[in-house]
Amino acid sequence: MTVARALLTTPLGTLTLEANEQGLTGLQFAHRQKMGANSPGSNPILTLAKRELNAYFAQRLTRFTVPLDWRGTPFQESVWEALLDIPFGETVSYGEIARAIDRPQSARPVGGAVGRNPLPIIVPCHRVIGSDQTLTGFTGGLNIKVALLELEGRRID
Repeated sequence: MTVARALLTTPLGTLTLEANEQGLTGLQFAHRQKMGANSPGSNPILTLAKRELNAYFAQRLTRFTVPLDWRGTPFQESVWEALLDIPFGETVSYGEIARAIDRPQSARPVGGAVGRNPLPIIVPCHRVIGSDQTLTGFTGGLNIKVALLELEGRRID
């Protein structure tokens, strides 16, 4: 399967998007980008992802529809599926995700799976916070997590 790459300039910096014929496979922030050139030719998945991300940052989109093609363990994929159910502008704890996937004692492993999410923003791991309502780690950095939550209308103190 051919993986195509494209760069997207956003208010939070440059993102690298990766997709194959099935769906979007990766999204990296500038400081975590994999090396590699853009693949030549067009990829309709990348075109849609860029359009939707631009609409999201312009506050005209609250739910992504771009097809996704992630690869993880069954546990990771169950966590990532649960992330897709977190409404725009809301937050949940790792424990709430663990309960949502019927693994109530797995908040810590849920945190590991959230941290390995290959599609941040689109699979909204930035909406997961600590049980005490504190912000926890984010692949793009806490400043980007705060910016994403504020973009979605969530006030962060």
